[in-house]
Amino acid sequence: MSVLLEVQDLAVAYGHIDAVKGVSFQLEEGKITALVGANGAGKSTTLLALSGLLRPKVGSVRFAGEDITGLAPHQIVRRGIVQVAEGRAILTTLTVRENLDLGAYTRQDRAGVADSLARVFNLFPLLEERTSQYAGNLSGGEQQMLAIGRALMAKPRLLLLDEPSMGLAPLMVQEIFRTLVEINRDGLTVLLVEQNVRQALKISTQGYVLETGLVVLADTGASLLANPKIVEHYLGG
Repeated sequence: MSVLLEVQDLAVAYGHIDAVKGVSFQLEEGKITALVGANGAGKSTTLLALSGLLRPKVGSVRFAGEDITGLAPHQIVRRGIVQVAEGRAILTTLTVRENLDLGAYTRQDRAGVADSLARVFNLFPLLEERTSQYAGNLSGGEQQMLAIGRALMAKPRLLLLDEPSMGLAPLMVQEIFRTLVEINRDGLTVLLVEQNVRQALKISTQGYVLETGLVVLADTGASLLANPKIVEHYLGG
């Protein structure tokens, strides 16, 4: 399997505070990879750097063979990397349909956009029922569906997800993870940052564990789930 994204010695700081201190990892195309760790480990900061929303101090990011380090967010989206932000970041005063349409703003292929919309509605039938509703009137779970659907409208090659289960009821968490597996089966590569370590590793081919801005463990998802350190620190064992 080919490597789609390669991160080498990535370091990111907020002023004088080093949040990510030299992280290296790679993503195989067509796979789900989990980035897990405690709060403050540097997971979300890593995603923001990959999206172009934070500029790395040092290090490099290569996507599909191209060095994209330091590119602006809109340039990175055009290359096929789209992030679903922590907290969802939907536009609450716009309708469901308007939010979805905004997800496709970089695309010119009208037929392809229509196909993407049909796919989103197939994944999330509730969104089709609520196309004219304001996004702010949706439940938390429906808003997360909308955030994922909006990202899919950009037709990404790599989907970055930051804490997609945060604040959701258990049944909705199961539904979100089921959807991630389904879109991955379609060939979409996924990088998942998630506090629900058990669920994240369960659906992931590969996993990386961050502690204080450094990768301290890397293995298959199944092996990390069975690792005594992971069980003790993250799974309540």
